[in-house]
Amino acid sequence: MKNRIIIFDTTLRDGEQAAGTRLGPQEKLKIARQLERLGVDVMEVGFPASSPGDFEAVQAIGKEIHQPIICALTRCRSEDIEIAGKALKGVSKSRIHTGLGVSDIHIESKLRKTRTEVLKMAVQSVKLARKFAKEVEFYAEDAGRAEPGFLLEMVEAVIEAGAKIINIPDTTGYTMPEQFASLIQKVNEEVPNISQAIISVHCHNDLGLAVANSLAGVKAGARQAECTINGVGERAGNASLEEIVMALKVRSDYFGFSTGIKTVELYRTSKLVSHLLGISVPPNKAIVGRNAFAHSSGIHVDGFLKDRKTYEIMKPEEVGVQQSDVVLTARSGRHALKHRLEKLGYKLKGEKLSQVYERFITIADCKQEVFDEDLEAIVEDEITTTSETYILEYFNTVSGNKTIPTATVRLKKGNAVSQEAACGDGPVDAAYKAIDRITKLKAKLVDYSLQAVTGGKDALGEVRVKVAVGNRTVSGRGASTDIIEASVKAYVNAMNRLLAKRK
Repeated sequence: MKNRIIIFDTTLRDGEQAAGTRLGPQEKLKIARQLERLGVDVMEVGFPASSPGDFEAVQAIGKEIHQPIICALTRCRSEDIEIAGKALKGVSKSRIHTGLGVSDIHIESKLRKTRTEVLKMAVQSVKLARKFAKEVEFYAEDAGRAEPGFLLEMVEAVIEAGAKIINIPDTTGYTMPEQFASLIQKVNEEVPNISQAIISVHCHNDLGLAVANSLAGVKAGARQAECTINGVGERAGNASLEEIVMALKVRSDYFGFSTGIKTVELYRTSKLVSHLLGISVPPNKAIVGRNAFAHSSGIHVDGFLKDRKTYEIMKPEEVGVQQSDVVLTARSGRHALKHRLEKLGYKLKGEKLSQVYERFITIADCKQEVFDEDLEAIVEDEITTTSETYILEYFNTVSGNKTIPTATVRLKKGNAVSQEAACGDGPVDAAYKAIDRITKLKAKLVDYSLQAVTGGKDALGEVRVKVAVGNRTVSGRGASTDIIEASVKAYVNAMNRLLAKRK
């Protein structure tokens, strides 16, 4: 246990304090079940005195969840502690987490007490809490801004009163990692009876340093880390559980510690908490964000495809993500495109690959991301036209609610280039009439369908047409982010197929 860090999850208590969120007892129970599967050591599940709903949630979770320690929060008030005791009644692994502010600004402005009075309240509360739970944890709120001498005096006193875990929180996210590490080290070295307790860290993210401070505290002697899934919580949130756990795992060479967390459950837990709290996970969120294992830049993708270790320090499977992802954008490069095409079953080389790559770049400049469905449409669209009679070189349309729709189309046949213009019922109809004039095929449009290949406003559109000349009927297709271009390409494709059938 010496090299084991206790993971104290407070998603259901501090995490739920995030503005605009609220979990009912059944939702809390659902998350608690997943946290147990995840393997957290301690689960802080609510503040029973705050509401009947929290009281009910603590009771329900305590009855069903048996592996982790079930913890309830209180203030240093006898009524809070007694209510928590009732909620935890019958729980085999129970903990009351009680405490109060220890910084002068909290003592004077919030509590309106003296240091002597606050010290007395803390000792009495710990002694009372011992009657209602298997163990007591004491939190010295705003320890990051407290006067060090008084903080040490408080810690010694509550340990003497029976507290087995001492929480040194950076409640306002104020300290820097070096400062926080120094504070933990000071507690560890200067409190005479500290060997009778475990030091815990609970850091907030106001300056974006919650995880850094927590890890600094662990390195300095803390053996319990308090955190939340996705880093949710009051104001800017808490230290992220998944980030702390994976930092300890990936850099075990540096920290020399382990946890009991089943890391393959991290992604699933993150998704559940995000869904029930209604707080989306940012795509660039470490460990569980959508882009955490996604590669887009051509330089990165090239290195990754040669050896994943070039740009990945952990495997996605370790955190429950199925696989790494190569995101195709205009920056991805030829190697990334070739790799994705091969995964889709297209083994293109030389001129054909260059042809598809040029089209890919054109479409990628119009879209944020090119999807597999886009690539399939591009390949079918480009490769099938390689040896066709007519090649679309140019088109232009003019249309409006008070304008006669017109279209100009230029097609290349061998070395000859032909151009025609026509009017129609709309820009597509006008373009089709111009194509008829060039090809001199009196074709009848039997069917026309348009659908988005992928989602979003920048989706690639695919047009399929059915065209008949005499007793011959053929289909054609075209794809583009511009639906008129897709329509023109589909019609030209159909004309080429008609000519091929004639031959």
